[in-house]
Amino acid sequence: MTDVFRFVAGDQPLLISVPHDGREIPQDISVRMSEAGRAMPDTDWYVADLYEFAATLGASMLVANYSRYVVDLNRSADDENLYPGQVATGLCPEQTFNGDAIYKSGGIDESEKAARIENYWRPYHAKIRHTLDAMRAKHGFALLWDAHSIPSLVPRLFDGELPALNLGSNNAASCRESMESAVAAVAAASSYSNIVNGRFKGGYITRHYGEPEKNIHALQLEIAQRAYMDEKLARFDDMKATRLRDTLSKMLQSYLAAARKQAQ
Repeated sequence: MTDVFRFVAGDQPLLISVPHDGREIPQDISVRMSEAGRAMPDTDWYVADLYEFAATLGASMLVANYSRYVVDLNRSADDENLYPGQVATGLCPEQTFNGDAIYKSGGIDESEKAARIENYWRPYHAKIRHTLDAMRAKHGFALLWDAHSIPSLVPRLFDGELPALNLGSNNAASCRESMESAVAAVAAASSYSNIVNGRFKGGYITRHYGEPEKNIHALQLEIAQRAYMDEKLARFDDMKATRLRDTLSKMLQSYLAAARKQAQ
């Protein structure tokens, strides 16, 4: 069995979580999937590659190895709908973002869902919890950055074209407003379209682990894939990525600087 995640430890109180760039699907699940499902179109393509630079900032990286179609690590174990009134993609998805069936027939029963939670969901979340607690114990605070990407156009999920940079703090509940403002200012000063707490306010990871009163802060960044990819060909674009990394680096550095100022 492939490891549930890969982890690289840094020396700063910053953890970058990449829950949706995984491509592994166990054989017993894959054989039941449709062609659309096996193509994994809703993968956060190349996000782990995009953030490789973060090691130079001293950040730790936690990257899921399994596809979100096995289990969505950014949903709660009880599968609570994060955006009431909008399409819910689910803890163990059975449809793609575009509404195509992921399985040839049938679905996922409760016993299988429970096994996926135990085997894939819990280890990832246990690692987040342990890492953040250790960072806070060492530095006095801990920062979580949940890294995502999505196609610029997904009509079933949102209207029109998504801004390039979508910062979410669950309406400033998951981190101090001063930290959100510092990061948002970098995005606003960049050449990228941007929004704070728009369509994406932060998923389960941001909402669950962000506890400002306990000196653990969390932000989610959802990047429209046109900012670093050729979306039509689903290919990583080195030139676009290099440009975007400059802005991402400044955003992460501002996050750390604002947290240090808050801690003083």
